[in-house]
Amino acid sequence: MTFHREETALIPESDLEGMSLDTLAVRAGQIRTGQLEHSDAIFPTSSFVYGSAAQAAARFGGEEPGNIYSRFTNPTVQAFEGRMAAMEGGDRAVATSSGMAAILSTCMALLQSGDHVICSRGVFGTTNVLFQKYMAKFGVETTFVNLTDTQEWASAIRSDTRMLFVETPSNPLCEVADMGALAKLANDSGALFVVDNCFCTPVLQRPLEHGADIVIHSATKYLDGQGRCVGGVVVGPHKLMDDVYAFLRSAGPTMSPFNAWVFHKGLETLPIRMRAHCDNALELAKWLEQQPVVERVYYAGLESHPQHALAKKQQKGFGGVLSFCLKGGRDEAWSFIDATRMISITANLGDVKTTITHPATTTHGRLSPEDKSRAGITENLLRLSVGIEAVEDLKTDLYRGFQVLQNASNI
Repeated sequence: MTFHREETALIPESDLEGMSLDTLAVRAGQIRTGQLEHSDAIFPTSSFVYGSAAQAAARFGGEEPGNIYSRFTNPTVQAFEGRMAAMEGGDRAVATSSGMAAILSTCMALLQSGDHVICSRGVFGTTNVLFQKYMAKFGVETTFVNLTDTQEWASAIRSDTRMLFVETPSNPLCEVADMGALAKLANDSGALFVVDNCFCTPVLQRPLEHGADIVIHSATKYLDGQGRCVGGVVVGPHKLMDDVYAFLRSAGPTMSPFNAWVFHKGLETLPIRMRAHCDNALELAKWLEQQPVVERVYYAGLESHPQHALAKKQQKGFGGVLSFCLKGGRDEAWSFIDATRMISITANLGDVKTTITHPATTTHGRLSPEDKSRAGITENLLRLSVGIEAVEDLKTDLYRGFQVLQNASNI
């Protein structure tokens, strides 16, 4: 039977080969129903029906492809997974209920008691807690190292090391890991190299092209881009993703169809948004460096950043997150935050709205004082997730904080 172009339910992957990421963000993973809708459909259903008892048995037995139960098969979720796999350049993606669920699913699927993990200190605070408190309960030991010190990574490798885990750029100090060097260390030792790509997204960096085995995202951040839903996704080769999928099928940290639909639509504007985030963040970072009450600005786009050259090599942009230290301590940091009027005081990032937070008492608040110190999380550190508002308006709002501090210290 010959189908007209408009009647195809799925754009073949072969038709998308060679297309740019901007196009993949809009077109990849699109599934059309018999209604031939132009916008993506959403399937808010828990289960699916079968034509016969025999077909049901064949589906459950894996003899016939098709949907079974939305804990592990749902067309909307599969559409999002297909688009993410295409954008990251991976074979397959597995969507989860949150970014932390993506990390947990990866660890539970691919690690076992007695395994050793090496993780950078510069990771999201809850990632640190997951490894230190919970994976340790199941016999997985974690060694935390300096993200940028490749020799320290090499020295930490043991015969039982099974995973190198890194977030690059790091949260919140924007340190940049040499992915090629770490990929070689992992490969030579028989370990997996896992990269949290939340800050850059595939628009700015594709870790699989630098030797990573697995890429993880908190879809809650830039993939959505408007702070609407919570979700995560894991991308990698079929062999590894089959194991992650098997864990998800049994344990159930599943992405809902509605959230998948929101993320799927969010990806359509991701390339445009990321370029706007980068432009605003770079201009603000340069401006912050000129302020008299700022001790230091952390942003890889600045030439003063120690990994600036590496970031230029690995990334197509420097991202929308920056951090800076004020002269003073917690009181000054909180006074600065409270002086702003437009910028949102929230710990989320990746939103089109600019957000500001105090990592030491929010995102990294559960870390011990010693772990905070080792990770560079000081009381005078603030993190900005720069949105896409007019940059002059952002400067005006931030200047309110500088005025409060200058008036208090007579600078």
